[in-house]
Order: sequence, then C-alpha cells, then structure tokens
Amino acid sequence: MSRPPLRQLLAEARSGVLVFSITPPRSHATEDRISEIAEVTLKRLGALDLDGLILYDIDDESDRNPDERPFPYLPTLDPARYYSRHLAAGWREPVIIYRCVGKYPEDELRGWLAGAGDQMLTVFVGASSGGKPVHTGLRRAQELRNEVRPDLPLGAVVIGERRDEHLRMLAKQELGVGFFVTQVIYHLNDTKNLLSDYYLECRERGVDPRTVIFTLSLCGSLKTLEFVRWLGVDVPRWLENAIRHSPDPLAESYRQCMLIARDLIDFCEHLGIPYGFNIESVSIRKAEIEATTELATEVATLLDRQR
Repeated sequence: MSRPPLRQLLAEARSGVLVFSITPPRSHATEDRISEIAEVTLKRLGALDLDGLILYDIDDESDRNPDERPFPYLPTLDPARYYSRHLAAGWREPVIIYRCVGKYPEDELRGWLAGAGDQMLTVFVGASSGGKPVHTGLRRAQELRNEVRPDLPLGAVVIGERRDEHLRMLAKQELGVGFFVTQVIYHLNDTKNLLSDYYLECRERGVDPRTVIFTLSLCGSLKTLEFVRWLGVDVPRWLENAIRHSPDPLAESYRQCMLIARDLIDFCEHLGIPYGFNIESVSIRKAEIEATTELATEVATLLDRQR
C-alpha cells in the first residue's frame, strides 16, 4: 500500500513522518557549482525513504548572541528559488520551505504565498531577537498566509528550552499552524517536559495535538558542538563530555541520536502525540554527510510500523 502524501499525513496528524533538511548553497556560488551540488543532493536523497524535504532559510543571528560565531555567517540562496530552479525537476516529493519572515517585505511575502505550488508547505520563523528590525513580523506573516493562502500547510519552529513553549504552540495553532518542527534536540529532558505540558494543555482545552517533528543532527567535531551551543541549543554536560572525549565523536553523536529517537518514539506513543523526525544535514564534511544519510535510513526502520 502506498504511503499518503505529506500534506495528508500532517493534516490527519499521523505519526511516522520522515523528512530530510538541507541548507541551500551559498549565494556567491557559481551556477555550475550550484548545479553540481543539486545533482549530488538529488542522488543522495533518491536513495532515502522520505516523505518530504526541508529547505532552510538562513538569516544572520548575531543580534541574538554577542559571542563570536564559531562559523562565519554566509548568505545562502533563497530556498524557494533554489528548489524551483535546481531541485524541482528531480525531486517529486513535497518540500517544506522555511521563511525567516523578517527578511521579506510584506508585498514580497504575499507574492510568494500566492505563487506557492501544490507540492510546497512552509514554516515561518520569527526574528532571532525581540529588538531586531524586521520587514514583516511573525504574527503579520501568519495573518498574510490566512488571507492569501489558507490552504498552504503552515508549520512553526519549536524551542524546547523555553518554559512556556507549549502555550506558544497552542497560540500558533489558533492562527493556523498545523505542524511543528523542533530545533535540534540534544536535551531529552527539556523535550519531554515540553511534550508533557503540551499534551496536558491540549487535553485541558479539548483540542487535538498536532504532529511534532523532532530534528536530529549529528555533531562530528568540537567546532560543530560550539556552533550548536552558539545557536542556543542546550547540550547537556554529560553529552558534551561523551562527544568531547570520544575517540570517534561522529560515531558517538550518531549513537546518541538513535537513543534519542527511540526514547522520543516511546514517549510520544505513550502520550498519544503524533510525531515524526527531521534528519538535518548542514555539514560540508563528507564523513558527516554520509553518516547523516545512514541516520535517516536507520530512523526510517524505526518508523516502519507507522509507515
């Protein structure tokens, strides 16, 4: 039996969703180089059992963290444009386009919403800090989507470290959000606290929980670990120690990601929260890229009873 499309899986809040996320090439790359990257990417994705692809929209977040950024900020291609020009012909599954809405004037965002194809879904991302100047605020962007394309599936980012995140999730649901994608998870306790609060608040209000897609990302070097922390991801000290002192940090990170996946599946099954996984690939190191595709394959096997 064929698997329903991603839109249907999310609309029906079914568990077992599996997506893979990438960052578009740098904006200064040549057309030849962009085409080369796209060709390799499509070949890699074609071997995976996925429900969809996520394309990230990158923004400068130095306003959120005054510390020196471990990796320099380098602008990337617009994700929707990269998809339409370089991936659409070879990628037949749905694509979730991230939009850092503060970067876009209202008219530009409105135009993109109006032209988004049937294979597209989107996730709106707000400003990285409250004081950052924006063209369009997150709330206004959500209103625009409801005005222009209420049929376009809309997702939102979840940050488990925020104590009131479950209330933010429900507020976003009221504005039309139909699914959630977490930032990278390394701290299971924070995530479980969030899921428990979200479940109980949904029950209290008499609303159905929406699918929560958990992001897993390998950490193959101490530099990557520093960057993850710079982004605001909470990495428990014991896990940092395990990776830092391992003779093979990538293998240790892989092992921990699988343990996290199994634990979250069990926890969501127990509560009755629909779930899925997003396997994130943002590294340019060949070993990490190959390990990430292996991780996606192994997570898919965990989801077989749902797929």
